[in-house]
Amino acid sequence: MHGSSKDSITPGRFTVKRFILTALILSLNLNLLAQAITNVVARQEGDEMIVTYDLNQPLKKAEEATIGYTIDNGLTWSLISNATGDVGKNIQSGRGKTIRWLIDPEVADRTLKFKVNIIDRTNMVWVEGGTFQMGSNSGDSDEKLVHTVTVKGFWMGKYEVTQAEYRRVMGTNPSYFACDDCPVENVSWNDAVEYAKRVGGRLPTEAEWEYAARGGNQSRNYKYSGSDNLDEVGWYDNNSSGKTHPVGQKKPNELGIYDMSGNVWEWCADWHGDNYYSQSTRSNPSGPSYGSDRVLRGGSWTRHDYCCRLSYRYRYVPDLRSNRFGFRCVWDF
Repeated sequence: MHGSSKDSITPGRFTVKRFILTALILSLNLNLLAQAITNVVARQEGDEMIVTYDLNQPLKKAEEATIGYTIDNGLTWSLISNATGDVGKNIQSGRGKTIRWLIDPEVADRTLKFKVNIIDRTNMVWVEGGTFQMGSNSGDSDEKLVHTVTVKGFWMGKYEVTQAEYRRVMGTNPSYFACDDCPVENVSWNDAVEYAKRVGGRLPTEAEWEYAARGGNQSRNYKYSGSDNLDEVGWYDNNSSGKTHPVGQKKPNELGIYDMSGNVWEWCADWHGDNYYSQSTRSNPSGPSYGSDRVLRGGSWTRHDYCCRLSYRYRYVPDLRSNRFGFRCVWDF
């Protein structure tokens, strides 16, 4: 798997300053196909970007090929939804597969990095972007004040990352409770970030996590993720029997996402800030620029119902491992 970096050629009205191609193979069942895509090359012809690649095996039924770009060196990615050619499902193997994209004027004269993905979205849920009220005026001090936040759309794991998935990718299972279908735990923030990177995703921002946990644009304003009755949707100290449980056994929330209240605390990307909500940006906030602790959300099998509320915030140093700490991933495309 390799790519190329070239200066733009044959410019039209809109010229991309520089572009970089990478190939990423991702399947949510974590069958990582290291040689499925090779020989990724890009060129500009007039107002079009043309990306070619070799596909060494046909896509499986649930898989699709996508292409996206970043203008901030991978911090955020945007799906190219209007690309044509060899994108989408049912692509057969062969050489010289071609993707065409009419350059968006908004990215003209920018340095772009492209990424070609093969993704199985079976265990992903699309979270349509939207605006919501984040925080709580009746909770702890760091939950205040309620403020308006808008997030862009993203894909989120339907379940917390399981022990079986973690072992396939990382080659080890650090969990205290041995159970392939239970969430992986005893992982640090650093461990979670590394895993997410290897499967082409990332950790959710705190705002993305709360928006998805509240049900996104389908929210019914529940106290917990999917219900006002925690026993329906989550494992916590009153029903867990002192251990984690296999993912997906309780009711999902409005978006079809499971276990966002209880089971294990979930690491988020952000640094924690006690007073961050008073200065948070409205659009796609990503937390303070520095700190000592990373955010965890959702409560766990050891905690009481108060900690499983949608607005409750927890934190710990990023290198700490605990059998209460797990995570789930998100993808930008």
